[in-house]
Amino acid sequence: MSAQDFLVELGTEELPPKALNTLAEAFLAGIDKGLQSAGLNYGTKTVYAAPRRLAVLITSLATQQPDRSINLDGPPRQAAFDADGNPTQAALGFAKKCGVELSEIDQSGPKLRYSQNIAGKPTASLLPTIVEDSLNDLPIPKRMRWGARKEEFVRPTQWLVMLLGDQVIDCTLLAQKADRDSRGHRFHHPEKVRIGSPSSYLADLRAAYVLADANERREIISKRTEELATRQEGTAIVPPALLDEVTALVEWPVPLVCSFEERFLDVPQEALITTMQDNQKYFCLLDADGKLLPRFITVANIESKDPQQIIAGNEKVVRPRLTDAEFFFKQDKKQKLEDFNQRLQNVVFQEKLGSVYDKAERVSKLAAYIAARIGGNASWAARAGLLSKCDLATEMVGEFPEMQGVAGYYYAVNDGEPQDVALALNEQYMPRGAGAELPTTLTGAAVAIADKLDTLVGIFGIGMLPTGSKDPYALRRAALGVLRILIEKQLDLDLNDAVAFAVNAFGAKVKVAGLNDAVLEFIFDRLRARYEDEGVDVATYLSVRALKPGSALDFDQRVQAVQAFRKLPEAAALAAVNKRVSNLLSKVEGSVPTVVEAKYFDNANEFSLYSAIQQADQAVQPMAAARQYSESLARLAALREPVDAFFEAVMVNADDANVRANRYALLSRLRGLFLGVADISLLG
Repeated sequence: MSAQDFLVELGTEELPPKALNTLAEAFLAGIDKGLQSAGLNYGTKTVYAAPRRLAVLITSLATQQPDRSINLDGPPRQAAFDADGNPTQAALGFAKKCGVELSEIDQSGPKLRYSQNIAGKPTASLLPTIVEDSLNDLPIPKRMRWGARKEEFVRPTQWLVMLLGDQVIDCTLLAQKADRDSRGHRFHHPEKVRIGSPSSYLADLRAAYVLADANERREIISKRTEELATRQEGTAIVPPALLDEVTALVEWPVPLVCSFEERFLDVPQEALITTMQDNQKYFCLLDADGKLLPRFITVANIESKDPQQIIAGNEKVVRPRLTDAEFFFKQDKKQKLEDFNQRLQNVVFQEKLGSVYDKAERVSKLAAYIAARIGGNASWAARAGLLSKCDLATEMVGEFPEMQGVAGYYYAVNDGEPQDVALALNEQYMPRGAGAELPTTLTGAAVAIADKLDTLVGIFGIGMLPTGSKDPYALRRAALGVLRILIEKQLDLDLNDAVAFAVNAFGAKVKVAGLNDAVLEFIFDRLRARYEDEGVDVATYLSVRALKPGSALDFDQRVQAVQAFRKLPEAAALAAVNKRVSNLLSKVEGSVPTVVEAKYFDNANEFSLYSAIQQADQAVQPMAAARQYSESLARLAALREPVDAFFEAVMVNADDANVRANRYALLSRLRGLFLGVADISLLG
């Protein structure tokens, strides 16, 4: 069967840069889906995307759709006709489903059957519908109309190229009649560009100053930016999302170095970087110490004969932006950071929970409580908590919301606050996302935990629990943040007590009944997903959760110990024994005796097990106190032999009530040893 390359290019006004990648991938996926549905084989598929075009190239596309046959089975004959031989609704319905009269249905077999051979169509006749369906399915939240036309698309369309080999596909889509003429660069080559064949597409456009391949443009921008930065003895900040956006803004990328006045470097560099990246799409430069250089890289969309004009234009545009940041910084510094708290008394945190200032006061007390328990400085934590929300009322954060925390740090340093206090104002928001960095100071850790616990307790306390998709106060992220800080920074904090302290701070604003348990349940539930991501079996997590440890660090240490224990050869048998013992003890009426009395033993295996339990108890007590849980479980693994021997030789439910009770006491002691680490009966 013959095959040809296929090219479709839709030309438009400038497409939204942040959506370009998504639109391109969806366009390709839609065409691929259409070709597969039509049974058309092809070699490779590639998508090209630039500011004014979306294109797909399919190589070696079959020029003829293969013939297909349809075989459909209908109802059995006895269900298709009544006793008089008249067709039933089942038979008529089957014929209707097949789109034919009942007389055209094969009635010779035990079931009605419809067979049809469908001749394949020429690919050229199928392509317009395939492309149109793909364009209609693009993820465009808001489509626009232009002129007097009724057609709608993300931007007005300007031209359409559709070639199968040398043949132009005869069709009109989105008000554009297909031909072989594309367009070149707006300024370098505004004339039409004749596309010789699908395979010459990239080369034909390159000659007209258009790099249609987004990957090629991205690579050029990335490489050239790096080279220019090195020449300036700096490193460029190139966030992937910004690189993608700049790539989507230019057809012919030409990176250029620009500069700004050094006086602006007195402003917090985060504010300068934010405004240059977000508003101007510039790549900022840092020196070897991570300090901002008074230079930046812009990516022009033109090969200028006088690049200095472009550079001067960009420098002129950025100056007012930087002047604004400088003005806000100077204005804010005219008063102490603490004074901004007065404004926050009128800013609502949550209508039932009071103002943002109320929150800062609660966080201050809770942070001091936490700092004292994790080896931090309680007075620093209290101070940082009190200042923690002040920068929300500053001009700087009002203009640059992403500066919250960062601005507070600079203003606290300016006021002469201790370095730990200043750092904590930014660290309170850490981790800012999954895998993001954690606070570096104990003061920062205390304020970060306090802030998150205060939010969790407050929002839970007014009944605004997160649902499947809705979590407006980011409570899941807050809970995960608390866990990450405590576990990864090895901080031992009893969350039972800390949550109780937080609940108490709200007073009558929250419903106290069951609140502690609900918040703790929610926090420790987050660990389940964390461990699953790390490849820890859910049974391991549940075996520790059953004991309800209050410390996240202690919880994690137990989980790691159980994971190690499960690799031991004795683990499975001991888990099964624990399950058996747990079942036996659960059926005991009344309470199980706490003391084991040797006088009731009547079997050598009872003595052996009792002796082994006593020795193990002595060995693991100091281990448990030191939280050496892995060593403890490894030592308890030695109980397997005496336990197996006991169950082989001894009937637990003896006739004699005293003997029976004593055996329960012995098994309870055995189970208690393991429960010092985890409920390993849940591993079975």
